[in-house]
Amino acid sequence: MYIPTITSIETALKVFYENAELGNREIKELFGSRSSATVAKLKKLVKAEMGKREMPSFGFYKINTAIAFEIWGINIADLEQRRKKIKELSL
Repeated sequence: MYIPTITSIETALKVFYENAELGNREIKELFGSRSSATVAKLKKLVKAEMGKREMPSFGFYKINTAIAFEIWGINIADLEQRRKKIKELSL
């Protein structure tokens, strides 16, 4: 499945660190306004992995943030390094 591009490094870090679980609102914030079908597909990928790992969800319509970022290929350490470099270069 195609994974959309994040809206920004700052948004991705904010969403990651502020939410133990993600719902539709957080996913749309992370990737920009997306259709309900796209959000559902993104959640379905994560729910499947959560099932394999026997990871419970505290909210029925929520997904685990750490697993979501892993499945979607969003590397927090890389984003933090990039943000640090941007600040160093005053960009």
